Amino acid sequence: MKKINRVSLFTSIGLLPLLTFASNKEKKPNVLFILADDFGYHDMSCMGSKFYETPNIDKIAREGMVFTHGYAACQVSSPSRASIMTGKFPARHGITNWIGEASGVEWRKMNRHSKLLPADYRHDLSKEYITLPEALKEGGYKTFFAGKWHLGDKGSWPEDHGFDINVGGWEAGSPKGGYFSPYENPNLPDGPAGENLSMRLAKETVRFLKENNPEQTAKPVFAYLSFYAVHGPIETTHEKWSKYRQKAENSGIAPSGFKMGHFLPIRQTQDNPVYAGLVEQMDDAVGLVLNSLKEMGLDKNTIVIFTSDNGGVAAGDAFATSNLPLRAGKGNQFEGGVREPYFIKIPGLTKGGEKCETPVTGTDFYPTILELAGLKQKPSEHSDGVSLVPLLKGKKVKERSLIWHYPHYGNQGGDPSSIIRKGDWKLIHYYEDGHNELYNLRTDISETTDVSANNPKLVRQLHKELFDYLQSVGARFPEKDPQYSAGAEQKYLENIEKNRLPQLEKQRLRFLSKDFDPKNNWWGSEVTKD
Repeated sequence: MKKINRVSLFTSIGLLPLLTFASNKEKKPNVLFILADDFGYHDMSCMGSKFYETPNIDKIAREGMVFTHGYAACQVSSPSRASIMTGKFPARHGITNWIGEASGVEWRKMNRHSKLLPADYRHDLSKEYITLPEALKEGGYKTFFAGKWHLGDKGSWPEDHGFDINVGGWEAGSPKGGYFSPYENPNLPDGPAGENLSMRLAKETVRFLKENNPEQTAKPVFAYLSFYAVHGPIETTHEKWSKYRQKAENSGIAPSGFKMGHFLPIRQTQDNPVYAGLVEQMDDAVGLVLNSLKEMGLDKNTIVIFTSDNGGVAAGDAFATSNLPLRAGKGNQFEGGVREPYFIKIPGLTKGGEKCETPVTGTDFYPTILELAGLKQKPSEHSDGVSLVPLLKGKKVKERSLIWHYPHYGNQGGDPSSIIRKGDWKLIHYYEDGHNELYNLRTDISETTDVSANNPKLVRQLHKELFDYLQSVGARFPEKDPQYSAGAEQKYLENIEKNRLPQLEKQRLRFLSKDFDPKNNWWGSEVTKD
């Protein structure tokens, strides 16, 4: 991929407007927003994976702009999803953990014997906000949602926050019935036995586009395709498992695949054939929608965005992937937990293959989409986001700080912490003991060397800016657990290393063995073909 020309994307002869279709009030651009779940920065072939195959997602990157420092607003699901909807950082909108996780004294039931009691958090998306789909509806858009929501129980579902149509979105954060019908989803009728969930959501999206074809209705559409993939439980077909098992064998199977982190083992290899098959299933579904856009003649007037809600799962859940050279993964404060695929394709603007190194985040989609649609900004709503249109035009945006607030432990081995990134610098504040770590991401992308001792003035400046912001938005913080026992926690951690780590290594090799059999007809997927 080539770096973007920072002078101009346009010739001096034409001096074309930002977007031909955005400048024509009678034909606003359509928007297809594709959100993957738990999909890591390096889980695509276009981003360097030698194991996973993602030709359709790669096509979006190849024809659009790749933001190489693109971030989710949180290291876990619900907060980052709420930030896309609101343009606000989690500390401001109050959903700082995945909805359903224990907090306060309830955390003790997890038997982690932690030093802190995690902060309480909001369990639904506030109706006080004008969400992105609501803003687009005001601008004349027909809005559609398919897939994972995870932003509140009934009464706080997609249709309660600006979506005209909701297919499959409810309070659940994972596919309750797995990736093959029956789905056990109250907002998604079951398909034929064995129907694939990702493909079903893609087909529902295509059906919406056909029934509301802007070329026929003259009404632009906002289609939000929010895959449950690649969240656990990871499942695939026998055919895809076999393909990737053989690929792993041909590449040489490493003798070990994990190393111990602070709280949990962290995966070091991309060689899980079940997960690889799940990735390919999602990519197949992306391809169906992209091909349908072209067949309907909508590709020339449709913005396509692809991103994820947090890093790939290297620890916890299904321990499915490795984010190396990024450190750790989902739920963690390091780059593997928050840096994401972040692609934007705009006909008439992105030439294809441009790279932008400016740090951007999930809160930026809201103002960016409004500007591309020719609609007025709502700065009181998307208060923590900026429009990326200048970057898409090859210009710059004013340097600003990105802030993360995760006063929780979660179940992927991360620490209760807050983060600020400014320029190349990233400061992590830890709540267990109050210490700070400082990393230069320009020279140390793997966050191996804490340079806080060498930069005390910078640490003080960033720490102050971070906590000035957190205090200004009324952020909640964890508290010390008066019942904490260092001995009990040490025993818990020793058990993880002694027992859980060997179990994971054994499971990894079992998935890669020629005679692996899930004992349930490959989750029913053999019954029918997509």
